[in-house]
Amino acid sequence: MSFWKMQHVSADLRLSRRHHGKLLSVQNAAFGSTPKHLTNLRFCALNIEATRNYSSQKSSSGEFLHQSVVPTMHYQRSLPRLPIPKLEDTIRRYLAFQRFVLDDSQFRITEKLALNFLGGVGKQLHEELVTQDRINRDTSYMTAPWLDTHLSQRDSLWKSNPYMCVTPDPKIEYNNQLVKATNILCSTVRFVKTLRAGLLEPDVLHRNPAKSDTERFKRFIRWVPSSLSCYVANMVEAYPLDMSQYSRMFNSTRIPKRGRDELFTDDKGRHVLVMRKGNMYVFDVVDRDGNLVKPAEIQSHLKYILSEAAPVPDFPLGVLTSENRDVWADLRDKLEAAGNAENLRSVDSALFCLCLDDKSFRDLSDFSRNMLHGDGCNRWFDKSFSVIVTKDGQAAINFEHSWGDGVAMLRFLDEVFKDTVEQPLVHPGSAAAAAVDSASAVRRLDFNLDSELKDGIKEAKVNFDSDASNISITLLEFHRGGRRWLKNHKMSTDAVLQLAFQMAFLMLYGKTVIPYESCSIAVFKHGRLETIPTANVYTKRCSHAFVCRPSRHSAGQLKAMLQDCSNHHRQLIKEATMGQMPFCHLAALKHLATSEGRLLHGLYTHPATAAIGHHVISSSSLSSPSLLTGGYAPVVPNGFGVAYGHDDDEIHFNVSSNVEPHVEDFVKCIHKSLEGIFAVLDGKPIV
Repeated sequence: MSFWKMQHVSADLRLSRRHHGKLLSVQNAAFGSTPKHLTNLRFCALNIEATRNYSSQKSSSGEFLHQSVVPTMHYQRSLPRLPIPKLEDTIRRYLAFQRFVLDDSQFRITEKLALNFLGGVGKQLHEELVTQDRINRDTSYMTAPWLDTHLSQRDSLWKSNPYMCVTPDPKIEYNNQLVKATNILCSTVRFVKTLRAGLLEPDVLHRNPAKSDTERFKRFIRWVPSSLSCYVANMVEAYPLDMSQYSRMFNSTRIPKRGRDELFTDDKGRHVLVMRKGNMYVFDVVDRDGNLVKPAEIQSHLKYILSEAAPVPDFPLGVLTSENRDVWADLRDKLEAAGNAENLRSVDSALFCLCLDDKSFRDLSDFSRNMLHGDGCNRWFDKSFSVIVTKDGQAAINFEHSWGDGVAMLRFLDEVFKDTVEQPLVHPGSAAAAAVDSASAVRRLDFNLDSELKDGIKEAKVNFDSDASNISITLLEFHRGGRRWLKNHKMSTDAVLQLAFQMAFLMLYGKTVIPYESCSIAVFKHGRLETIPTANVYTKRCSHAFVCRPSRHSAGQLKAMLQDCSNHHRQLIKEATMGQMPFCHLAALKHLATSEGRLLHGLYTHPATAAIGHHVISSSSLSSPSLLTGGYAPVVPNGFGVAYGHDDDEIHFNVSSNVEPHVEDFVKCIHKSLEGIFAVLDGKPIV
């Protein structure tokens, strides 16, 4: 991923799900005795202590998941706009963060460049940005820069696509590939219909759910005009979130183009794309009247695909989506010229991609690798998202994230997980529709490939295998304590975990780096994510005290340093949540300059300023009982991708790296760092 890989936020969002209450104690039978892992992994929560509940009101129609009292987009019109910080504040914060990264000589250069920018071209760009923002009031000043940055990324998509693995159904017999795939597919269609009918409960964070998350308040707020609804909700500490990303969730694909990709959406598509053994199939899951095709018929179609004796193709087309984007763009043009335009249109307009894998996994590390990239052939990484179901009925979502963030994807996963567990439409042992002609309903996509395209597929597979072989994934479970234990010590859980990453890197490499963490700004219209600079003077002092000179400090002194880190981290979160960090602002000014063909100021081009965007440690977190595990690839060479989560009593990590064999050493150092932190908070010396 690029500098703008923003998969998560650093927050303690507690998701209250009445329907998940019993699942917290369910063991993952599919993985032997391994405990359920990373159930609180957080990609895109908001930095507000809150609960987020969705309507449990059942729909009277089997076509919908539920029928919300409040229309889905009721708050969208009145969402506050993302504020543009004052340029003086942006430069001040930027220099404060660079002071930590740079040595004295580099900082003096950066400071001179920043002040020159502030007094010259930066001031002019800022004024132009403010003017544009006043004109374009229906969006955010970051919308265009965000999309351009993501869509211009040329590296392989599988390296930036995150994955979320679904908690297995507590009813073991439902963890069957055919049953699981059918139920997920049916629940997905029900989600789509609920969303597009405006019946999906709006995304709202409730700081005082006793007032705002009630049927009485919902019946009241639905009659408040949309232009005022958000302001009224805020009065009872309810914070609606931007839901504009949902328009790109279905029937969408990222189309490779030279230099900059395009997002394609065709919401008229009624079919699903299914991949098995690298072969590609489509069939309708919505009928001509807009209704869900009978679940028994869908089951019959999937059974037909699973039983088809088609071999693995010699030239699996899916692997091309793992290629460099410019290379893939050229090959896709050749594919269309070779007479494959109609088939590609079927792929692009499909509701989503369903990948049926022929492997089972007993090891969570291998399971994670499969959900990150698989063999590269049974995937279409360009789709907005793909649901992957293994031979033993374990499921995951792999999604392309230029169109949206984990807030929307997690909502979808939660709703589908709930629906498949509580209201499965097919059951183990139930017969598929007997009278259905699946051979006619299911169409296998056959592509015309010339020698140049075949050579391109071969080369793509070689490149993929080489890159994927360099990725290692290691999992860690820390059982000594979790969110509740740290809260009792008045510590920010996220601050402690971010500090542990810095301490671990210092142990392993003898230096500190800036871990990447981002914060959701979805409380603003079209808000995406902002970066939190988790490394600062407080964390540097604390890390060196713990790792390099623990005997020189008492437990009380070390605890005081931990408290300073926690307090400062909370302040950074607050500023980031309110859109006051400098990174989006500086990126927007850069985008404005480049879009108008201007030369970039030295603030953006000087080597001394590059370190702040080089994230050796990229960390993400997400909370939901619907999740088993999740993660992503490291974002830079010789880097670490750290997906983490915590519940009341445990902390979990899923760490990817292309630094073999240091990933295991790094994970051990994380564990050792947490042991030291917890010992100090207990008033004990570091062992």
